[in-house]
Amino acid sequence: MTHDDRASRTPAAVAVGLGLAVLVVATILDLQVPGEHRELTQTEMVWTVGLPGLGLLIPGAILLRRLPRHPVAWLLVGSGLHWIFDGAAATWLAYATLNDLPGASAAFWIYNRLGAALLIWLPLLLFIYPSGRFPSGRWRLAAYGGMILASLAPLATLVVPSQVADARAGQPSPAVFAGLGLDPASLPLPDGWWLPLLTAMWIALPLGMIISFAVVVRTFRRTTGDERLALRWLLWAALADVLVFLSALVLPAFSGIAIGPAVGLTGAAITIGLVRPRLVDVDRLLGGTALYGAMAATVLVVDACILGATGAFLGSRMAERDAAVVAMLVVTAGYGPLRHRLWIAIRRLVLGRRDDPYKVVAGLAEQLERSESPSDELLAVARAVAEAFRLPYVEVEVRRPSGEQLVATVGEPRAPTRILPITYRGETVGRVILPARARDDRLLTDVVRQAAIAARSAHLAQELQRSREQIVAAREEERRRLRRDLHDGLGPTLGGVGLRIDAARNLAGRKPEEADRLLRQAREDVTTAVSDVRRLVHDLRPPALDDVGLLGAVRQQAARLKAPGLTVTVDGHDDLDQLPAAVEVAAYRIASEALTNVARHASATTAHITLAVRAGALEIEVTDDGVGIPPGTPSGVGLVSLRERAAELGGDCRIECPDGRGTVVRARLPMGVLV
Repeated sequence: MTHDDRASRTPAAVAVGLGLAVLVVATILDLQVPGEHRELTQTEMVWTVGLPGLGLLIPGAILLRRLPRHPVAWLLVGSGLHWIFDGAAATWLAYATLNDLPGASAAFWIYNRLGAALLIWLPLLLFIYPSGRFPSGRWRLAAYGGMILASLAPLATLVVPSQVADARAGQPSPAVFAGLGLDPASLPLPDGWWLPLLTAMWIALPLGMIISFAVVVRTFRRTTGDERLALRWLLWAALADVLVFLSALVLPAFSGIAIGPAVGLTGAAITIGLVRPRLVDVDRLLGGTALYGAMAATVLVVDACILGATGAFLGSRMAERDAAVVAMLVVTAGYGPLRHRLWIAIRRLVLGRRDDPYKVVAGLAEQLERSESPSDELLAVARAVAEAFRLPYVEVEVRRPSGEQLVATVGEPRAPTRILPITYRGETVGRVILPARARDDRLLTDVVRQAAIAARSAHLAQELQRSREQIVAAREEERRRLRRDLHDGLGPTLGGVGLRIDAARNLAGRKPEEADRLLRQAREDVTTAVSDVRRLVHDLRPPALDDVGLLGAVRQQAARLKAPGLTVTVDGHDDLDQLPAAVEVAAYRIASEALTNVARHASATTAHITLAVRAGALEIEVTDDGVGIPPGTPSGVGLVSLRERAAELGGDCRIECPDGRGTVVRARLPMGVLV
């Protein structure tokens, strides 16, 4: 532990220890004061203000340990002790007057006069939070002026004569205080001056608070990052305090203890805002607090209206007590189920369906079932997200293996947006763009995951059907080409050879020279026919694959495609001899096409081809040190064919440009289903 750590912990520990000790002693004394005497002295038990004092002292001590030089930490600690000593003064005032002990006059002055400054810390906090400094420029003068205005009334309370204070309060001091020195610091002003002066000073208090709120708004507009988050925590505390005090108005029995939670929430929010402003999503906390507060208020208002109307209707027909009981029964039995529906309706109106994840996913599945095309499915996803989260704008983008992008949009962007990736089996296949305020990432992720599966499944089904159609079409086209080549080329050639041989046989005895000429022509025709046969065979399957194997065929192709200044190396394992025929052909075509692109477009000096069998698949990698592919360049026929050849076998092909230098083509061709 460093010296600074010990120096910061000592004041915090002393302050908390002192506050707790005072509360314990005052509580013991409180238990010895009868309730009748407490009513005579018009004092409260120490915990009435001691609990709010702890709500400031403990967060202040925590902040003091983390930020020992921050003025807000000392302000919270000082304010908490002030509240605790105010409650202890009330306890000692009641106990001392009961037992005729000294110190009652000082306790009266602390409780009744200094207690008027219990909230003086609030405008000061607003002026210096979160930086710990007053604002600069003209706003500093405004802050000083607001602090003076807010301090006038508490300062006047310290020096006002007790008879003037009693006159303003409209009631005399309790008789039990007779004989106490109630005016140790009063100023001898004329009696006619005090009431107007006090009135003016109490009017100045809200003016000072208005200035402090204006300073907070100005600070919020000028801050960014963690300081703005800290101010949002302060805003959440203000909202929570309003809800607590409104609850006290609805339930007057709890009004005496409402100040404790309110002050405690404020102290905790201030400390979190300065120490760990990103502890939770404060924007979501703010929205949730406002939402549930408004919902609860709406339901309570409706409850009160129905209860009041029922009581008024029955009040003229039966006794008041009976009418109240019947009204409660009617509201509980008749309106209770409707209130639950009202609560659900309000939540759905504000939150959408995000509070019911099952219905969100089920609704998405239902919309996807009704969709007839991938575009309709993406639009269904966008609508489902927009409806579930009450969002004005949602955009869904899905990228197909061919490089084509499908986009579906609902609404228009009117605010900052954020992006959620759509992943499928570890591969990013698209993204969802939605307003930055959208929260509940877990449900969003689940919905997007379902959307990705649905979109990819529909795309695969469509691609499967398209592949089947292409296979059938390609088979028939290949048959037509073979039929045409055989019928129109090889057939007539062989037929002509037969006719020339017959003619040569007839002329062999009479004209041997003519017969020899015909045989030479027949020989040339046979050579042409053999060339046609080789061409047909090569189109069906490169002969080099059968002659020298895949690795040798790729090396031969690399030698043929080698450009000036380009060095090509080909590496492969020894287990490439037992590959399925379809994998061999696809690998040869992919390597050839990739190498052709390097020779034509890359301006590279070196290229490297690697062939390897791993995990039941043939992996092809072609790398070069060329210029790469500029971002945003549309895929040409060659790049699309690479992906299509891999996809035909259930594999994939990725084309990357690492660090903007060179190109890497990686293809993976599964072999299990083809063996």
